[in-house]
Amino acid sequence: MNSVRREVLKAGGGVTVMALAVSAGLLRPEEALAQAAWNKAAFETRSFADTVKALGGAAAVENPGVRFASPTPEIAENGALVPVTVTSSIPKTESIAILVEKNPNTLAANFVVPNGTEPFISTRVKMGQTSDIYALVKADGRYYYAKKEIKVTIGGCGG
Repeated sequence: MNSVRREVLKAGGGVTVMALAVSAGLLRPEEALAQAAWNKAAFETRSFADTVKALGGAAAVENPGVRFASPTPEIAENGALVPVTVTSSIPKTESIAILVEKNPNTLAANFVVPNGTEPFISTRVKMGQTSDIYALVKADGRYYYAKKEIKVTIGGCGG
């Protein structure tokens, strides 16, 4: 099967599932459009405190219930692809964000954790240099974090 046909089938399948969810009343069209909205201001912040504020918090507290898990490395050989995994054992976790302190824009990723799901994310981020990274968790309207230094041997943000 050629790759163009495969891509068309995948895209068509996604549209079909979305249409079925709307027609079954599981999803309203305005909710589907709202999912596309994002907090542009938060992704343009330059510090940890500014990012917490842009996400709607006043301050964040360090908490052992937020932790980095394997395969988050101590040393990243290539800053262009740094694996980061975060878990939260804090009840009512609503979202998990990844912040890289020394990147041009601090907020690297922000994930909404739907109610009733396990608060666990795994992704890859770009790091231009050795930096502290933060896992920022919003739970029950409050913000908590864990911090970890990752040493970068080859820069990923234009380095």
